[in-house]
Amino acid sequence: MRRYWVVSIHTSAPALSLRAGSAAIAHLREHGLRAADVDIVPGAAGGPKALGINGLDQAVFGDFLPTAPRPRTLIGASIGSWRFAAITMGDAREGLARLAALYTQQRFPKGITAKEISLRCAQMLSELLQDRDQRILHNPDYRLVIVMTRSRGLMARQGGLGLGLGLAGLIGTNLFSRRAIGWFMERALVYPQGDALPLGELNDFTTHHVNLRADNVRAALLASAAIPMVLDGVTGLPGAPDGVYRDGGLVDYHLDLPYQSEGIVLFPHFTDRVIPGWFDKPLRWRNGDPQRLRNLLLVTPSRDYLARLPHGKLPDRTDFKQYRGNDAGREAYWRKAVAESQHLGDEFLELVETGKLVDRLHPL
Repeated sequence: MRRYWVVSIHTSAPALSLRAGSAAIAHLREHGLRAADVDIVPGAAGGPKALGINGLDQAVFGDFLPTAPRPRTLIGASIGSWRFAAITMGDAREGLARLAALYTQQRFPKGITAKEISLRCAQMLSELLQDRDQRILHNPDYRLVIVMTRSRGLMARQGGLGLGLGLAGLIGTNLFSRRAIGWFMERALVYPQGDALPLGELNDFTTHHVNLRADNVRAALLASAAIPMVLDGVTGLPGAPDGVYRDGGLVDYHLDLPYQSEGIVLFPHFTDRVIPGWFDKPLRWRNGDPQRLRNLLLVTPSRDYLARLPHGKLPDRTDFKQYRGNDAGREAYWRKAVAESQHLGDEFLELVETGKLVDRLHPL
């Protein structure tokens, strides 16, 4: 494991917040956090927020987990799936740094169409993966699971009034019941054939299992990040039922799934809250199921850390609007956030190595 910077040089306030489910707390109090015990890693949707935890990702995948190689399942929606593709295609540190650089360099001028944004994202994915698709498919340590949604009804429209009405219906019905979004969206999980996923029964929404193959890995990654009205949905996805596939975060924003872990579900995340679906963000009463998340350890930037960042937050999609006409300023801000995130990784490694992580735990 690499040497960590002394966190106190940066600040006396903790950079990380640590929350855990009931079974995870009991396990960690007895054993501490051991890499060998981590068998599942979720990766949430969140767009540019991923840049703000890049240093934490690098510590987890570049230093911590490699100390105990073993088969692990990485379940990612939207940018979470892209983070995991960057990790599984080769050297984790190099891949994560490349993803951060490519994402930061993206520019979307005012008036750009969803089609053009989709083309630019496809080009970014091509530059990220290069010719390493097979490494993702055959990584001996990590099994990638890409989370998408399959659109139903008006949500299957590619834009305009029809899709807008579909979104309005989805948002409205979701206020009354999360299950109601099943009228508009279905879940699709794309992963290699083999052993069953370490998940309990998925009976909340219709769920499609699609075999991850060389001819669909890029299409699945694009679909997983296809935000309605921003990017076009993906059609003709090889091996999947016919339909229009979109951002996995619409249904599984923060991956509130029935994990069947034999140890610890390690969740490097953007926020200290697990929000089930994208449209649950403003619904403060709707959070992750404690039983589903009983084995989960949530590692996130602390409020003190966020307060010290430019604008007091992680990068997000609103920055494209706030910095419109000043792409150089936005890119400098995002690069600063990536650089600062190294402190998250350093503190994580320090807490693991000193055994002080247990002293910082709070229940989910």
